[in-house]
Amino acid sequence: MKIIPGPASKQLGEKVAEFLGVEAVPLVFKTYPDGESYVRLEGTVQNEEVVIVQTTSPPQDARLIQLALLADAAKRHGTEKITAIVPYLAYARQDRVFLKGEAISIEAIARMLKAAGVDRLLTVNVHQAKVLTKFPFPANTVSAIPFLAEYFKQKGFEKAFALAPDDGALWLAEEAKTVLGDECGCLEKHRDLYTGQITMKKKSLNVYGKIVIIFDDVISTGGTIASAAKIMRGLGADKVYAACVHPLLVGDAEKRILESGVEEIVGTDSVPSHVSKVSLAPLIGKALKEHKCG
Repeated sequence: MKIIPGPASKQLGEKVAEFLGVEAVPLVFKTYPDGESYVRLEGTVQNEEVVIVQTTSPPQDARLIQLALLADAAKRHGTEKITAIVPYLAYARQDRVFLKGEAISIEAIARMLKAAGVDRLLTVNVHQAKVLTKFPFPANTVSAIPFLAEYFKQKGFEKAFALAPDDGALWLAEEAKTVLGDECGCLEKHRDLYTGQITMKKKSLNVYGKIVIIFDDVISTGGTIASAAKIMRGLGADKVYAACVHPLLVGDAEKRILESGVEEIVGTDSVPSHVSKVSLAPLIGKALKEHKCG
């Protein structure tokens, strides 16, 4: 096995290779003045099983094309099997037609990756696991929530209240609870399909005087986390923290969240940034060892 660290996940790919004790294939990458991507493998991949590590966080389109180019390059140079490790899987939310005339984005992405040469895929905390059934090759997801919870446990927050922003994400809080050991719960969230506007309803939760950690898969604009934090403060929480697997933090999301009363935002290196304080390398390395990637 050899690891190809993609341009969007260079450090993570190298960490996975180190964790597994395998070679990381050097890569030449550049962007042409017109915006097109160029990749070239500098190591040999002939007769090898290759693992490409490439997240597809913004700019999603460019990073998806880079992933496809890497797969094509590996296939053309004799690799036997290609596993794509895509920590943040772009377009995964559109898994069906919500409004007449829409595309099913994740199906289009799946076909593109298949055509490029990908044989199997592993992602991390995909929004809905059912979208992986849309892929024409084995695809799976693993959860980084226990790793995020462990980060807070090591900080001395092992009795913190684990909160999910809505009932659909309650399982994230339940996963965190197994590490933190206290209570968990969720709020009620509703999103308008046309405007994207989110409204949240307060629920009676036992958080007075407690540390609350809000767990979510993705933080994008920060509106959901900010609203949840304000509700927790209103219910008497002592301190509020935010934890997510994919810290997209679009625009002024970080500022909005911190101004809502959140003490710290903690994410993983699924999306590299200054809040990426938890590495996915052990999780991905273990999944590869245990063949959980399809």
